[in-house]
Amino acid sequence: MIFAWILLAAIVAFGAWVRLAPSDPARWHRMPENVADKTFEGGAMRVVQAGPGALARLDKIARAWPRTRVLAGSVDEGMVTYVTRTALWGFPDYTTVRQVGDRLELYARLRFGRGDMGVNRARLEAWLAQL
Repeated sequence: MIFAWILLAAIVAFGAWVRLAPSDPARWHRMPENVADKTFEGGAMRVVQAGPGALARLDKIARAWPRTRVLAGSVDEGMVTYVTRTALWGFPDYTTVRQVGDRLELYARLRFGRGDMGVNRARLEAWLAQL
């Protein structure tokens, strides 16, 4: 019985830690030097020619996405980072979007763990489909 209580306490502590861990904009609001279309374990990058105003249009799509909020940046700055949390545990995923001329660069990655079961790739593709 004590083991069950310890296990329950560990699960609750883990859930609280995941949900309450601070998201440091200095760490997450950045883009790699070389952004290219690729999918990797725990995330994805996409680059599209989207024309003027694409970041503003994508910002509206991202803000309407469930459990998503802006972590840092703005359309006026030319780069925005969003945090999207999973429904059950609240795991944070970070998506940074930058517009350079007519080129829109998207970089989605997880914070905890190694694999995301394709969730970040799927989110990027859904956002781009709506764009």
